[in-house]
Amino acid sequence: MTSAPNPAPRPERATRQDGETAPAGSPSGGRPSGAPGRTVRPHRARRENLAGYLFMSPWIAGFLLLTAGPMVASLYFAFTDYNLFDAPKWIGLDNFTEMFGDARWRTSVEITGWYVVIGTPLKLAAALGVALLLNQSRRGQGFYRAAFYAPSLIGASVSIAIVWRAIFSDGAAVDRAQQAFGLEAGGWIGDPDRIIYALVALTVWQFGAPMVIFLAGLKQVPRELYEAAQVDGASPWRRFWHITLPMISPVLFFNVLLETIHSFQIFGSAYIIGSQGNACGPADGTLVYTCYLYIQGFENSRMGLASAMAWMLLLAVGLVTAVLFWSQRRWVHYEEGAR
Repeated sequence: MTSAPNPAPRPERATRQDGETAPAGSPSGGRPSGAPGRTVRPHRARRENLAGYLFMSPWIAGFLLLTAGPMVASLYFAFTDYNLFDAPKWIGLDNFTEMFGDARWRTSVEITGWYVVIGTPLKLAAALGVALLLNQSRRGQGFYRAAFYAPSLIGASVSIAIVWRAIFSDGAAVDRAQQAFGLEAGGWIGDPDRIIYALVALTVWQFGAPMVIFLAGLKQVPRELYEAAQVDGASPWRRFWHITLPMISPVLFFNVLLETIHSFQIFGSAYIIGSQGNACGPADGTLVYTCYLYIQGFENSRMGLASAMAWMLLLAVGLVTAVLFWSQRRWVHYEEGAR
């Protein structure tokens, strides 16, 4: 009885670097040429990186020339006496010392702080209220959304600021409306105590951008939560307070952060509405921080002092932003794993 022939010896298997095995002697450890995962050759990687940098070069050049460069220059000018015509002269901290001792600078800080604290919440409240109305199913939603968003597109223009100044002037539409209700007339533009309210009204009127963001957040709230709360007998206010606000709190935080930063940067409308003989309102009624910065830098030709003021504004905005990010842990609710 003959025994069965021995099976042919199996080829040895080589172990690839990724842990898989392949027959010995095959190219690349058994991986076909051109298969996914093949190591890119160094010269090809360099070509791809070069192409990426070439596409990014316009942005990099713009950032270095128009953003980073001027920021570094302004930081240097903040410690110099510079009037745009003569060479800057190093004076150390004198600009900051003069700035803190300037009563008009303190007035600009107070007016800007008041504007941020009053104008930003009113604008966000109007945006959220209109977003809640537009979130309901009704005919003509597209038209209403476009109509409410339009002021955000044109509200920051010079022409709208001029029209706004005319509306709130003595004897204009707002003045006549006040007289019809038996209120004191006289116009808001010429009154140092009331002109800032005209500026706040213009800001609130431009609620379209945060409204669109609120509306997008409201669309993400599950309908089942409202249905369950309604079955349990929750009132509309309780549903808003315990369901709507927590669910859109990330969107609310984004709008608060964005609009607060924008409020610190207000300039054009304050300068135009308040420009009647002197810049930034009668008796400095609309002397917001950026307006006083403009006066010092371009009207008084004190660019060194203006640069110091600009860096103080940057530090203030950065501090407020840091406080907002710190506070979000207490009132912003993110989905698990989304933070």
